[in-house]
Amino acid sequence: QTTFQDGGEEVEDGAVYNVTLKKVQIQQAANKGARWLGGEGDQLPPEHTVRQYETSKIRAIKAGTLEKLVENLLTAFGDADFSYISIFLATYRAFASPRAVLELLLDRFGNLETSSDGEVANLNSLESEMVLRVEIASVLRAWLDQCSEDFREPPDYMCLLKLLEYLKNNMPNSDMESRVQNLLKQFQNQEVEAVDGFCSTSSSDLVDGEELEISNPEEFSSFQDHVVAEQLTYMDVMLFRRVVPYHCLGSIWSQRDKKENKNLAPTVRATITQFNAVTKCVISTILGTRELKIQQRAKIIEKWIHIAHECRILKNFSSLRAIISALQSNSIYRLKTTWMCVSKDILLMYEELSEIFSDHDNYLTSRELLMKEATSKFANLDSSEKENQKKSQKRLQLQKTKGVMQGTVPYLGTFLTDLIMLDTALQDYVEGGLINFEKRRREFEVIAQIKLLQSSCNSYCLIPDQKFIQWFRRQRHLTEEESYKLSREAEAAADTNILSPKSQKSMVKRISTLFLGTDVFTPPKEQPPKSSPVGGSSGESTDSASVSSCEFNHSETEDVCVTPVSSPEDPLKKVQLRPLSDKGSISNKGSDSSKALDSSKGSIFDPGSGSDSGSIPTRDLGSVLSSAPKELPVYNRQSGGSCIIRVSMDGLHASVYKSILITNQDRIPDVTQRALLKHNLESDAVEDYELVQVISEDKELVFPRDANVFYGMNSHVNFDFILRKK
Repeated sequence: QTTFQDGGEEVEDGAVYNVTLKKVQIQQAANKGARWLGGEGDQLPPEHTVRQYETSKIRAIKAGTLEKLVENLLTAFGDADFSYISIFLATYRAFASPRAVLELLLDRFGNLETSSDGEVANLNSLESEMVLRVEIASVLRAWLDQCSEDFREPPDYMCLLKLLEYLKNNMPNSDMESRVQNLLKQFQNQEVEAVDGFCSTSSSDLVDGEELEISNPEEFSSFQDHVVAEQLTYMDVMLFRRVVPYHCLGSIWSQRDKKENKNLAPTVRATITQFNAVTKCVISTILGTRELKIQQRAKIIEKWIHIAHECRILKNFSSLRAIISALQSNSIYRLKTTWMCVSKDILLMYEELSEIFSDHDNYLTSRELLMKEATSKFANLDSSEKENQKKSQKRLQLQKTKGVMQGTVPYLGTFLTDLIMLDTALQDYVEGGLINFEKRRREFEVIAQIKLLQSSCNSYCLIPDQKFIQWFRRQRHLTEEESYKLSREAEAAADTNILSPKSQKSMVKRISTLFLGTDVFTPPKEQPPKSSPVGGSSGESTDSASVSSCEFNHSETEDVCVTPVSSPEDPLKKVQLRPLSDKGSISNKGSDSSKALDSSKGSIFDPGSGSDSGSIPTRDLGSVLSSAPKELPVYNRQSGGSCIIRVSMDGLHASVYKSILITNQDRIPDVTQRALLKHNLESDAVEDYELVQVISEDKELVFPRDANVFYGMNSHVNFDFILRKK
């Protein structure tokens, strides 16, 4: 029997520790009278036994200087903080470089050289040296096991060479030394790898003489549904396994849109490029051929729904979501006549797949499903439609018969969102300039899930089909304007007289309820979507800022959104409500269609940054470190005097937003300055801008110069704001 008790905090110079007392029963014996009678402890009632307990102290560092955090790598096992090394290695890139950590570890704490006067060291010092040698070796071994990529620094490999020199001097001829030598040779011999080698849609990856082309319906139809799903899964698996976990940290990923960081987090960018490529492929196959009849176009939609279902069987939630997002985009959604020709059974299948990504309760369904299937051998499929259930079970049984185990490929955006929200909500440093390591423990909870899923992907046994992969790479993706134009042409050419007005109305209503997995859906306005002024259209670059161009409802990463809580209206401070002067600036707001996946400029992944983490009013050290807040600030809900809002720049697409943490102490100049910093416009004058909250498509809330944003905002609508030049 083990019990835990809070032991408070211990404060040292440069560090604060959380102490937990662990009480463990180590022996249960008969008392003196019972032993005289020949009784045994486990055969007697409690009143005749004596229990012996041992109490141990567990120290977990909560905050400290970099020196203390590195030193703690050597003492964590002694303090019974067994997960510390893994947490540190997974998150330290948020506050230090590999070189800084290595220098501290080896030069300051790892000096194993004997004294210069040649005297024989006493027994205690020899024992201490042996213990230190074991501790250093343990940390280095964990570093090489878990984060060997930290040492990939071509062309000089300074850290790896420094480590090799240290091992030659202090641990000559050890396994560690040979391992580092092999790693250095491996890095030096490897050619620079393109992390998106399996999914790049740029023409440079094509064989000489090949050109990008619009999909041929016959060629696409020749691929079996399960083959397409397997190949998409193969590409997703190869990319997801390569994801470097620290690339996902909010403080790292949120800096990607700065000019000097164009090569930041390449492994994450590659997964986003693949997601966008799948989504754009779906749209181009449906709309790319003008000559298609309604029924033919409907068959292609049905095929993609079947492929999405096969992805679900393969537990590939990334391509599954990409396909669903494409089918929910404006240009495909508006093909109402085409959707009317999709069979009822397949529409039901589509509805069930869409409900997986319902935004209800912070995407609880997809989160629970992902964790449920993270380590299961096969998908757990439940369908309310009997025919779909039969097909699913038949496919699963075939896989089980073959003995093929599966991993799980997640939609990475969910994890990126969680990490961005943690980075936005929690401070990087606490009083005294100490690094807030409690924040890193919270981040590691997310990183650990990513690592678990990466490990599960080793269970896949998929063989690449070069014919499909070449076809996939050859696809020319439509720009937003092209897809919208083709969508209008296809709908205009449809013979709307084939259905009566009454049946059309009921079918449109039925289709509307399928999208987003919700009961209420506002159809998008039928107007050409605006192209993103940042980075070009999506058809031009797979790493552009535009997947606004793909107009997906569900492909952005700001997944941590909750339904606004109904509460009494906070007092407004002379806040003026006025109609929008230009509806186009937030077009399609009702459908949320502009939110989309972007690999570089904040549409799918909000660059909520650690740069404003100091915006929370400073509290005393004890209150900051006592524990992490039970309920972190989130988007769309005011809680505990703080919340997270989204701020986009006027003139840019609404999906290019930044997450800003505000408190009940923040006024307009504070929030404006923070938003300009997030949008890399820190040189602009705060007084040149006004901050407005978007209430609806035709109304917005304008704040006076010195208004309190927290109390002045409308808490019954989305916390979406626009920063506009006066």
